[in-house]
Amino acid sequence: MTHIQISPGAVAPGDGRSVPGRSGPGDGPPPNGAKGTGRGENLAGYLFMSPWIAGFLFLIAGPMVFSLYLSFTEYNLFEAPRWIGLRNFTDMFADPRWRQSVKVTSWYVLIGTPVKLAAALAVAMLLAQKRWGQSFYRAAFYAPSLIGASVSAAIVWRALFSDDAIVDRTQKVLGFEAGGWIGDPEMIIYALIALTVWQFGAPMVIFLAGLKQVPQELYEAAEMDGAGRRRKFFHITLPMISPVLFFNVLLETIHSFQIFGSAYIVSNGSCGPADATLVYTCYLYEQGFVNSRMGFASAMGWLLLVAVGLVTAVLFRSQKRWVHYEEGGR
Repeated sequence: MTHIQISPGAVAPGDGRSVPGRSGPGDGPPPNGAKGTGRGENLAGYLFMSPWIAGFLFLIAGPMVFSLYLSFTEYNLFEAPRWIGLRNFTDMFADPRWRQSVKVTSWYVLIGTPVKLAAALAVAMLLAQKRWGQSFYRAAFYAPSLIGASVSAAIVWRALFSDDAIVDRTQKVLGFEAGGWIGDPEMIIYALIALTVWQFGAPMVIFLAGLKQVPQELYEAAEMDGAGRRRKFFHITLPMISPVLFFNVLLETIHSFQIFGSAYIVSNGSCGPADATLVYTCYLYEQGFVNSRMGFASAMGWLLLVAVGLVTAVLFRSQKRWVHYEEGGR
């Protein structure tokens, strides 16, 4: 009987494995059918993406590029654009109403956004506790976010803060000076801020999801060390939900810069008495569609984009100092 010894690393006949220097069943270029299948899958993917690509090119990218061109022209929607260089931007900085719109928008962002987020976090912490009817309260607090930006809600809000309305009558009962907020140049901006704070449902849900991820063992250990509610909030809750807080700050800040509908409707289309609610987008709309200065409006739009981009960059830069992630990085 003949004995065949196979050394380690050798390949037995018929086992299907390839040996260096020799061609095997798995070596060589893929068959033509595999190439055809890959091309077909790529083509199918592009076909499914084609509606989005077409929409992006014709409804977003194309109008953006055209508006950038218009920002350097004088264009009134009826005549051909006429190139004027940087005149729209120089006229903008010299316009006192433009400066007023920047002031009103900045005040709205600096006051409305923190108050809205504070209300959202406070309610989220209440709803994070197990209580009877918790699902109902979550839905009730979230509902204003669904209708807050609607025209009907803004009209109702204007009626609530008008002369001799429910807010005015409540002030009289409490002994405060009466007078509707809508007609008062100093108070109408606060009515607008109150409207945006009332729509805290969306950030509340995000905060609630973040609070659910905080380990309860941290609170138990803090209680054993004698920590009170205040210390647990600042040393456990805030650091643990800081990524969620950063996301909400970023999102709500961008939304605040873009406010238009509620300001326009609450002020009855006049951007407020004495331009008190002349937010940036309201003045942009007035210049572009009322005064037919589309070139000027395009310049305002691009300047707003740059401003929001700079604020976003500052927020991302600052997150290294106060946003904590689970892996220990910042």
